[in-house]
Amino acid sequence: MVLLEKELKILANRRRLLILKFLEKEKEATVGNVALHIKLSFKSTSKHLALLRAVDMVEREQKELEMFYKLSGNPSRLLKFVLSLF
Repeated sequence: MVLLEKELKILANRRRLLILKFLEKEKEATVGNVALHIKLSFKSTSKHLALLRAVDMVEREQKELEMFYKLSGNPSRLLKFVLSLF
């Protein structure tokens, strides 16, 4: 129940929903690309991605000097449902 509450709180933010939808479409993106797409600063975007990562909605992988993010390989039923609503 605690995880569900955390996931709901994370999803209750328009910017984070935009990030998730963008990653669903693009499959993988750098913080900079995500920030440009959602029209937010690099720093703020990084914070949103960290929150999404904390509840296993996104994964990250460093490639050379850049950090790439993508949707979790094992998304929760809640995340699948929310993404289906867009």
